[in-house]
Amino acid sequence: MPLKAAPKTLPGILAHGYNGFTVRKPTSLARNFASSASRQKQRLLIVGSGWGGYGVLRGVDKNRFDVTIVSPNNYFNFTPLLASCAVGTLEFRCAIEPVRRYTPQVVAYQAWCDKIDFQRKTVRCMPATPPLPQKSSPLANGTTTQFPETGTPFTLHWDKIVLAAGAYSQTFGVPGVKEHAHFLKDVKDARAIRIRILECFEQAMQPTLSDVERRNLLNFCIVGGGPTGVEFASELHDLLHAEIAEHYPSLAKMAKITIYDVAPSILGSFDRTLVEYAEKTFSREGISIFTNHHVEKCSAGKMFVKEQGEVPFGLLVWSTGLAPNPLISSISEFKKDKKTNSILTDEHLNAFKLDGTVDPDVFGIGDCAQIESAILPATAQVANQKAQYLVKKLNKIAKDQDSPKPFKFENQGSLAYIGDWKAIYDNSGKNDKIINKESGRVAWLLWRSAYFTMTLSWRNKILVPTYWFLNWIFGRDITRF
Repeated sequence: MPLKAAPKTLPGILAHGYNGFTVRKPTSLARNFASSASRQKQRLLIVGSGWGGYGVLRGVDKNRFDVTIVSPNNYFNFTPLLASCAVGTLEFRCAIEPVRRYTPQVVAYQAWCDKIDFQRKTVRCMPATPPLPQKSSPLANGTTTQFPETGTPFTLHWDKIVLAAGAYSQTFGVPGVKEHAHFLKDVKDARAIRIRILECFEQAMQPTLSDVERRNLLNFCIVGGGPTGVEFASELHDLLHAEIAEHYPSLAKMAKITIYDVAPSILGSFDRTLVEYAEKTFSREGISIFTNHHVEKCSAGKMFVKEQGEVPFGLLVWSTGLAPNPLISSISEFKKDKKTNSILTDEHLNAFKLDGTVDPDVFGIGDCAQIESAILPATAQVANQKAQYLVKKLNKIAKDQDSPKPFKFENQGSLAYIGDWKAIYDNSGKNDKIINKESGRVAWLLWRSAYFTMTLSWRNKILVPTYWFLNWIFGRDITRF
């Protein structure tokens, strides 16, 4: 039976012939795909997912901003708990929060920011995900060509940008540090350290090694006497005197923890009486402290200290401060701090241009930015408070309300764990506080309660005390996998 001719297209219908039939498509659908909706919300771009960037991401009004976050990690690191994760006191997921908790309201890209054009308000990004295998694509002449599926730069546009890219670990140009030392700024670092600690004991357990080789392998060195280095040394001490002493009794006696620092004392930001308490505690526990010592270079399994010569190690953890982020170093449109090379901002967290005026659309927070009139320490506490202030500011801008008062840092004190259920707490700069200085078990309770309170999600508020309790009852897991 012959096919009938296709009927005429009705008004408001698009017709496309297909094998003699008419495929009909409403013009309303075509308009939806062909035209873009009018943009009313401002585009807010957040660079970085640390204490600053993630804090802004959590609090900013997503109904009033088109929010995009770009970070090489798709998670936030709860840095105060990384030392505990590195020895198995806590599991790794206790110290991270997913960025995609706030999608699809927020567009998230796991990528590096390579270059920012502040005139055109664009940023060029490079994917931080592994490239897919290249695939062959046939051409008209029969030949093939290779097209990588990822790894291609892309560009994002913004109306307002929050620079919260953080900072890198400072090596002071010491040769071999990047190749042979471990850092402790990311949950990946904590995982690598935990694997290496257990690896050292399994290697030392081999019957072919001499006692000298075992002692060299079980020498755990920490360079940097700040809170991060001190807390890791303390957590490692707890591991050695608990699970390691139980399961590797002969090796535990050979293990040694040593802290090196170029400064005259450790924990330089703490009150002197608290520092002396920590040093005496470490001395009783067998943790060696070498201040005014300078590391000249590192190689595989050994470092060279100016005052001591060659020092063998099984694990070297490097924690000597912060180095500028390459992205921030590449920015030449704004004023920089001469010492840290971080961007200088006013008290409203807007970046200063070279001519002394501020850019109302560029904000700097976290370790990559400093307030020019009040240089603050590069700590999680400062970055978190700046993020909370900026959230209020941005939400007021979106509502066309007056900007909040200038940012003012409220010091909540400093805490450091020193091992064996002891800690130190310093808030001596605030005379109106009930507790200005504390050490021992009371400070340890303050330390644990503070970190438990600061955890962001209810999931981790449950996981953290659960793992504390489980490890107290059953001990840490020392399996290596």
